[in-house]
Amino acid sequence: MAGVTTVTAVVLCGGAGTRFGGDKTRAAFGPTTVLDHLVRGLPPTWTVVCVGEPRELSRPVRWCREEPPGGGPVAALAAALVHVGDPVVVALGGDMPYAAGPAPALVAQLAGQPDVDAVVGRDAGGRLQPLLAAYRADALRDAVPDPPQGAPLMRVLDRLRTAVVPLEAPGTLDVDTPADLEDARHRLDP
Repeated sequence: MAGVTTVTAVVLCGGAGTRFGGDKTRAAFGPTTVLDHLVRGLPPTWTVVCVGEPRELSRPVRWCREEPPGGGPVAALAAALVHVGDPVVVALGGDMPYAAGPAPALVAQLAGQPDVDAVVGRDAGGRLQPLLAAYRADALRDAVPDPPQGAPLMRVLDRLRTAVVPLEAPGTLDVDTPADLEDARHRLDP
């Protein structure tokens, strides 16, 4: 990946999971959890920062928490960026167990487009996925509003030069409801 030396994956896993009925990132997923399945699939050379309540995972990660807890995804990104020293950040939703699959391709796309600040995935339904995206860390820091609590994530995207990449399931699957979890489980490798 020309032009990219190191990457930090920032995984947001501190949401309340109201539609799910609890913390969806802790839901059983094969022999592990939704969050651990995502994290273990990321390239081993990437640093991983998880924003949420600390827990045991199958690989080392750095934990932090947005202020106040529950302050939203922009506040979570702001909390994580304090711990990022790499030039590229891959932002991922902790409820997306297969997002590690397309993540390296997003980084490669960003490396190949020096005139953009972010490469953002678009799911099959046409929705932008700012939590399935690669960002230039400095541009992302500049785009996060102050204060970040409660700010819409799309406001951050509006402040960046972005390229959009269409992505397919299962990489774009997120677990918002128990039915989503069952759908994602059916895609697990046998």
